[in-house]
Amino acid sequence: MDDAGVDGRRSLGNDSAVVSGGDAIDPPESFRDRAVASNAEVYESFEREGPEAWRRAADLLDWERPYETVLDDDDPPFYEWFPEGRLNAATNCVDRHLEDRRNQLAIRWFGKRGERRSYTYLDLHREVNALAAGLRDLGVGEDDVVTLYLPMIPELPVAMLACARIGAPHNVVFAGLSAEALATRIDAADSEYLITCDGYYRREDAFNQKSKADNARLRIDGDLRETVVVDRLGDALDVSLGDDEHAYESLVDAHDGETVDPVARDATDLLFVMYTSGTTGRPKGVEHATGGYLSQVAWTTRNVLDVRPDDTYWCAADIGWITGHSYGVYGPLALGTTTVLYEGSPDYPDRDRVWDLIERNAVSVFYTSPTAIRSFMKWGSEYPDAHDLSSIRLLGTVGESITPKAWRWYREHVGGGDVPVVDTWWQTETGAIALATLPGISPMKPGTVGPPLPGIDARVVDEDGDPVEPGEPGYLTIAAPWPGMLRGLREGDDRYRREYWLEGEDGWRYRTGDGATVDEDGYITILGRVDDVINVRAHRFNTAELESAIVETDGVTEAAVVGDDDGQIVAYVTTQRGVDTDDPLREAIGERLARSVGDVARPDRIVFTPELPKTRSGKIMRRLLEDIARGEEFGDVSALRNPEVVGEIESTVREE
Repeated sequence: MDDAGVDGRRSLGNDSAVVSGGDAIDPPESFRDRAVASNAEVYESFEREGPEAWRRAADLLDWERPYETVLDDDDPPFYEWFPEGRLNAATNCVDRHLEDRRNQLAIRWFGKRGERRSYTYLDLHREVNALAAGLRDLGVGEDDVVTLYLPMIPELPVAMLACARIGAPHNVVFAGLSAEALATRIDAADSEYLITCDGYYRREDAFNQKSKADNARLRIDGDLRETVVVDRLGDALDVSLGDDEHAYESLVDAHDGETVDPVARDATDLLFVMYTSGTTGRPKGVEHATGGYLSQVAWTTRNVLDVRPDDTYWCAADIGWITGHSYGVYGPLALGTTTVLYEGSPDYPDRDRVWDLIERNAVSVFYTSPTAIRSFMKWGSEYPDAHDLSSIRLLGTVGESITPKAWRWYREHVGGGDVPVVDTWWQTETGAIALATLPGISPMKPGTVGPPLPGIDARVVDEDGDPVEPGEPGYLTIAAPWPGMLRGLREGDDRYRREYWLEGEDGWRYRTGDGATVDEDGYITILGRVDDVINVRAHRFNTAELESAIVETDGVTEAAVVGDDDGQIVAYVTTQRGVDTDDPLREAIGERLARSVGDVARPDRIVFTPELPKTRSGKIMRRLLEDIARGEEFGDVSALRNPEVVGEIESTVREE
């Protein structure tokens, strides 16, 4: 988020409000009857008790030294949660489950080429301890940052937990990022240790991950003392190891059976650093503390996603991003449930791969992104409809805003038409879910994320910091600290204050950088980043507003809107399979925008494309689309998960 967050230096757009997603839908009575959170009094208790109410989150964990103070707010905005307490994250995610669930599956992993591996909690305990012992012998000590550059393989959560066990913060770098991006993050984190792998599969092809790591070593300013390399590809790729490089398997085998005493960490000690992957500018190193982060992640996994130990739960996010950290690893394992990890893409080897895995593993809670849901819609409902998905009792969505149409499709074709769909809003910086309905309590509104969770003081305000009227666009802020919040930035306190906080008469406010509206019921709709605004014919439009209207057109699955040098609206649109991209569809899109926003919002150009360029985390790269619309040269596309589509779009624009 840049400095233009909520201080009035950017406008949110024109005066038109986002159209409501429709009537509220109550959760099914059968779900409410057994939901973890089913009593609306939880909202009142958080309101009444203030920060003290977060004890119920901390009490989901085991503490080596109990905390007394819940929140130390003496030095805002540097808040400390449970400051006297000491605990270990690996103990909370593994050791404490051994007595009751040692033989229960902790991780079910499915590889790109059909491989399968399962870890019971006892298996996980054994391998985490062996790797922790190996890292300790390599010189890794408390507070040494270990960089993890691995795809979605079980060794990644094992390495995270092994680091946590010995008090070494981890720095996970998404496996698809370039050598330059890896080097930047190693340097910025002051990391001297790296765990990577020989390579990984993309479709049928093997990619050499080790070579990227080697190239990164040539770029970093400091030195990597030791590197551990996982053999992911076997005979498909032969890599050589240097004197300071160690085979993961040999390291673990040498310490098999050893038990490493977990290092008790202060609740305020660093658990991990994660670098945001913004589409522009240098990434920021967001730091999360052990006690507050783990408490809120456990509480929200239990109460928002309704996860419990007997579930088979699947968060489809890559662990390289914060969603994979919080709700793929730490949240479910802290609760002692079975978490599914999947290395492959959702359409390989066929477009029913996700539904096949859900059916075969009786997945009960499925948490994915609107980006994925739109792809599922585009491929066709025949794929989920061909599978028995009756095991699902809750669906979740996370990422950018979900449209009412996608929400309803998700519930109908994946949830059987009656399961709760929990839309969630949160950020790398918030650490855990901040806005969402509690599925056993709150009605759902398609396309609207929901109210703030109990204990989250989220407000939609105008440029002066005053609450906006219902339906009017404003800036989403959080007016009080919360346990999962970032403890700071790797780049220092000054940037932390400058990037995220505003001090006013009523105290400090966290600037989310997102625009939003709020309705009469307190339900918040996210409009998108406040700098996702285009100037067209003397009007300023929020791109999310225009894009939401376009995707409500029959046959359209996704859209991205940018402005060109002539002050015109250019819409890039993807459609469902088999839909004719001819003049009637163009006219229908224009009519939809005219009805939803006004005639001034009709796009001057519509470019149909099979895909939109996206980062590895699923964010649309509007900057590239803007460059293409303006006929300018576009820059590096290596950070995209589908770089080939950029050239296709450019060719289409030139032809038109």
